[in-house]
Amino acid sequence: MCQYTAASLVSESKSLAHPATIDSIPSSAGQEDHVSMGMIAARHARECVHNAEAVVALELLASVQGCELRGPLKPGTGCAAAVKALRGVVDTLEVDRLLKPDVDAAIDLVRTGELVGAVEEAIGVLE
Repeated sequence: MCQYTAASLVSESKSLAHPATIDSIPSSAGQEDHVSMGMIAARHARECVHNAEAVVALELLASVQGCELRGPLKPGTGCAAAVKALRGVVDTLEVDRLLKPDVDAAIDLVRTGELVGAVEEAIGVLE
């Protein structure tokens, strides 16, 4: 069901990407003709980043599970490092279980930069 969560987060981000300046209204009894809504735009941008981190984490969970199901094929060096990093915090899905702890651990792996760090350690700096 992770795909529904990812789709929902992407859809929410599309709504959050609506320009906040469109909602600008006169203020101060008409003395100021617009309010920038900069704070709202910044909050929306922050939420979009959080949503993107979660979507990457969900994709990571699905991709790693798929890699393991495709054995004996082996991933490349960078992908193998990502697999190892995820499997350091999330076990292979072999039986039906609550996925929230897995999703939270994967999001943390992405959000902290540990995932990129593991890949860069294996293949060099990503540009």
